[in-house]
Amino acid sequence: MLETFIGAAHFDASPAHRLEGFHWSADVRVHGAMTVVDLACNGEWNLWATLDTPEWLTIHVPRTGISGMTRRQTTTTATPGQMLLGQSHEADRFLVRGEFHRSQKLFLHWNQICQAFGQVFEAPLVEPLNLSPLVDGSSAAGHLIKNLVETIIGGMLGDAILLHSPIAMVNLNQALTHLLIRSVPHRYSQRLEQTAFMPAPRHVRRAIDFMHANIARPITISMIAQSANVSVRTLETGFRTFKDATPAGYLRTLRLQAARSDLLDRSNRQSVRDICLKWGFSHAGRFSALYRSAYGESPRESVRRKFSAGSSQSGIRRGSL
Repeated sequence: MLETFIGAAHFDASPAHRLEGFHWSADVRVHGAMTVVDLACNGEWNLWATLDTPEWLTIHVPRTGISGMTRRQTTTTATPGQMLLGQSHEADRFLVRGEFHRSQKLFLHWNQICQAFGQVFEAPLVEPLNLSPLVDGSSAAGHLIKNLVETIIGGMLGDAILLHSPIAMVNLNQALTHLLIRSVPHRYSQRLEQTAFMPAPRHVRRAIDFMHANIARPITISMIAQSANVSVRTLETGFRTFKDATPAGYLRTLRLQAARSDLLDRSNRQSVRDICLKWGFSHAGRFSALYRSAYGESPRESVRRKFSAGSSQSGIRRGSL
């Protein structure tokens, strides 16, 4: 079981009690940024991340028994009808409990969450997100998230119909990550509520349009303010009020997004350094640090990942001890 389930998910594990007459089955599917596991066993286990464990958002969907997570000496458990969310390296341990346990798990690369955060807030994720760990499937938002998670899990398991539709996989991935950022409480939820019904004034929108149109040029904040027909001070006040960022920070985020697009473009053969310079980042080390904080991986990791994004693996195993 460890070779099948733990090997694919890169966690270490040990039984909570001595096991006798142990039976288990597992179905594992891997595709790009998502891994799905269907696990059934009649023993109780503790799992924890190792140095080799990727930065994942783990979504546990218990079917029978209990799925749990301990973080900072607080244990949160989910029962059927609920879902448990946890970041792989922030949790002290995950656990499965119950005389007979069955659960399905969706592992989503953390850089997908970072990317969705950047698109929603138009700023890099620079502090722990602190997603609320428990999602109740009976609430309106929870029901929607649960249905989407189960659609992805069901589409990757069994006949694996989703694995034959890369476009659908990308769209479902984006829909889920944006829904999590917008619907599950986290550190920045209050900011989302404050800005949800505050349309930016005309001068801020003009400045943003100018940034988009001239993103590859060496523009200054004074040039941006002039394009919006306001002073630099008024421009900075507008961005802080309506975008919770400085104009320079907003432009930097746009350029990071453009650099990421180039890094993930299979047809783009430019080096990381050339892409870094192309989008106005003169210091490679600083660019790498900003990029990692925004997307959860280094520029070189993005380049390596784009060539393996189409690969998929699957395995169904059963056994007894």
